[in-house]
Formats: sequence, C-alpha cells, structure tokens
Amino acid sequence: MRVVLYARVSSEKQAEQDLSIASQLDALRKFAKNKNWTIYKEFIDEAESARSANRPAFQEMISLSKKKDKPFEIILIWKFSRFARNREDAIIYKSLLRKHGVQVVSMNEQVDDSPAGKLLEGIIEVIDEFYSANLAQDTLRGQNENAKRGFHNGTLPIGYKAKKIKDGNNDRTKLDPDPQFAPLIKRIFRMSLNNTGIKEIATTLNREGIKTNRGGYWSSNKITYILKNEVYTGTLVWNKKHRQRLKNPDEVIRVTKNHQALIKKEDYEQVQKLVSARSPKYVHPREISSDNILSGLIYCGKCGLKMIGCAAKSSKFHYYACQNYYKRGKDVCDMKMINRSKIEELVIERIKTRVLTEENLTELLNTVLEELNESKFEAKEKLEPIEKHLESCKQRLGNLYNSLETGKLAIDDLAPRIKELKSQIELLEGKKLELLQHINSPSSIPFDMKILKSYIQDLWDLLSSGSIMEKKGFLRSFVKKITVHRPKITIDYTIPLQMKNRTSMSEVLSMGKFGVADGI
Repeated sequence: MRVVLYARVSSEKQAEQDLSIASQLDALRKFAKNKNWTIYKEFIDEAESARSANRPAFQEMISLSKKKDKPFEIILIWKFSRFARNREDAIIYKSLLRKHGVQVVSMNEQVDDSPAGKLLEGIIEVIDEFYSANLAQDTLRGQNENAKRGFHNGTLPIGYKAKKIKDGNNDRTKLDPDPQFAPLIKRIFRMSLNNTGIKEIATTLNREGIKTNRGGYWSSNKITYILKNEVYTGTLVWNKKHRQRLKNPDEVIRVTKNHQALIKKEDYEQVQKLVSARSPKYVHPREISSDNILSGLIYCGKCGLKMIGCAAKSSKFHYYACQNYYKRGKDVCDMKMINRSKIEELVIERIKTRVLTEENLTELLNTVLEELNESKFEAKEKLEPIEKHLESCKQRLGNLYNSLETGKLAIDDLAPRIKELKSQIELLEGKKLELLQHINSPSSIPFDMKILKSYIQDLWDLLSSGSIMEKKGFLRSFVKKITVHRPKITIDYTIPLQMKNRTSMSEVLSMGKFGVADGI
C-alpha cells in the first residue's frame, strides 16, 4: 500500500511536547514500516489550527488525492485531531477521500470500517471538536485568573523583564525593571513633561542611534504606546483590548501597586494631559486620507515605504510624506514632504494628456473587443461539456422519479439523491445561461469618433471636478504606482499604453519640466 504521512502542530507549546512534528513523523514512519507500507510523501503544517481546513500542506494533500492517477491510497495520521477538529470538515473531507479510494488511518485510534467502527470514529471527532471549541474559553479564563493574582500575560512591555515566580507546579511571570531599558522609559516621560513632541522624541532617539528592545527604529506609534501605557505606574491592566469579547464590557482587570513603578502616578497623569493637548497637531493619516487621492499609490523612492497624507499649521497646508520621515525622522529617511495639490495636479494632468487621448482609447477599445472575442471562443468550448453533464443529470433525475412512481424505491431512500441532483441541475443551468449570454453578446461596438470624443471630455471633467472617491477610483484604473525620488517622478501604469517612441508601461518625469521642482 502507498501512503502519505500528515503531521501538524498548532502552537510552539505543542511543538515542545510529544506532539512535535519530528516525534509525530518518527512514530508514523515506524508504523508504516511495520505495516510494509510504502511512504510516497510527507505533508507538514506547522503552527496551523485544525479548526480550519485552510492549511497549505493539507490542501495540497487533498488536491493530490483527487487526481485520476493518485499516487497513494492511505493518509496516515498520529491522531484524528491532527486531521480536523471540526466535525463538519472531517465528514466532508473523509467522504471526498473515500470517493477517490483514499482512507484516513489514525495510528493511535485504530478503527475498522464497520458501522461500529465509524460510530467510534465519529465519537472521537466530536470529542476533539468540543475540546477545540472550549480551549479558547479555558485559556481566557486562565489568563483572567492569572492577571487578578498580579501575574503578567502576553508580551513584556519595553522597560521590564520577566521575573519567574514558582506557583505550585507552574512558573508565573512578574514584571521586574530592565536595567537596560528602564532608564530610557524614564527619559521618554521626562522629555514629554518638558513639552517635547512625540515625533521629536522618536527623531531624537533615532538620531542618537538608540534602538528599540527589538533592534528597530523608534516611531511616533511606539512613543505614543509607551506614554499611554499605565503599566509604568506599577499598575497591571488586563482585558482592556479584549473587553468586546466579554459578557460585561466594563470588566477590565486592574491591579494597582503590582510591580515596581518606573513613573510616578502624578507624572503619568500630567503626560496624558500634555499628549491630549498636542494631539490635534498629530492627526493620524487615516483621519485625513479621504482627501488624498494618491493615497495608496504614491511611494518614497529612497526607502520604498508608502507616502501618507499629513497636515501642518492647523491643517492649513497638506502634504504627502514618507512614513519613515514622518514617524521616525530624517535620520531614518531624509525624503522631504511634497505639496499635495501640486503632485496631484501633475499626475492628473499627465493622465489627461498621455492616457485619455483618442489614439489610446481607440487602441484600448480594440484590445477589449479582441479579448471579448477570444473569451467567446473559450466560452463555447466550456459550454459543450456542461450541456452533456446537464443532460446526464436530468436523465438520472427522471430515472429516480420513475422508480418512485413504480414503487421500486421509497421516498425516504430517494429524497437525498433527488435533492442533490436538482441542486446540480440548478447550478449547471446557471452556468449554461451565463455562458450563452456571453456568447450571444455583441462582437463589436458601433464606433463613432464624436461619441468617443465626448467620452474623453467626460473623463477629463471627472478628473477636474469629480468627487474625491471618483478621482481615486479612476486613477486606480490606470495607475499602478507612483514613485517619488527628487527631482524625478516615475508613474507605473496598469495597462500597456503606447508612449511616444516606446511601448513602456511606465514613464519617468522631471519635476522641473513641469515647473514644480521648488514648490512641490
């Protein structure tokens, strides 16, 4: 017999125990060897939950089993829970595999193919599903109890290290000041108390070459998180982010004087007032992104990050700025901000004069018609097998109705099959109608240069006076990416438009050529 091995772990904790991939595969290989089975391939899903069937190796294995000349007859697993913990998925995939002559075998839960064996297999799967569904609730309940007792859950906040406390047979975590980063946390709060802005704090730390506890650059988001984190006052807070999951939304666990404070309570509260007072000057990009028609399209040519919309001087002036420059300072990326209106005007004018031309739209129209005719030919090829399958289903349905009328079979026996066939027929008829509509659609469009010119004018008007959303949607139909690297701008188009003297999908523009090199 030819077999494949399937092994899976859903967490690092499992991997450290006897459920590790290596231990599963070792046991499966020995089991197959004792059975004189030939191993065709080994499929592995690491840190993948069996509550979902969307696992890469699992789906590859299922796909291989459906081939006409499938290379194996058995899927060997350590336990049924490694295959699926969702009863519905287990039934569907095992049924599919059986139709293709493939059997799922558990080396630790061996059952035969008799009715009693199938019942036992079903009971095991139901138990696995119950265990999986309750695991998350048990975990959250345990974390809540852990927090109430003053122990820390999750990622350690910068400025603290883990101090292991023996609690019976378990090791719990308490927060202890980190000699390397605790002084830095105190400095950040002092800078804020001295009216240093969040971005300026991040810029200063990056300029001095100070890295985060993970070796990265400082950003406005990281500094904001620190300044707003109550943990530095010695208070443990839990469930603040997860309160929506609780029956009582107000159930936030807060344990004061739980660990050594790095910041005085009164200093922390003063910082909150300062941060709130300064917040209008630091508007999150998403709050003003609706006015930035190039948002998501424009990139920094120096560091490669997206450029985001930002405002200055009480929102009187608007710019596009590199995320690194805006959040981490010029020591990380020195790409200067770009005037929003001027760069948008430049791109819109380029679309008008280089894309929305009679020549390009005529060529685009012809290309669409060519693709339409090619797709019609493909639709005709798809129609024939669908019609044959549809006719076969109708004949089988008719035979079932005849058996019912003659009394050869009872309605209870036939009802599931009739329902299945009617569902297939409905689906096939829908596909047939869709293909016929496509095949019978016009093969050409009446061409009138006057109409085309009026379309061009309408598109020009939309770019000039349309709504923000209309402009955004239109630009994304033609532009893939805009890269800014002073003094040039590169526009990558989504369609192969004919440019002057070349057939490139992108073009490089000089800012100076359009009279915006200084002002942009």
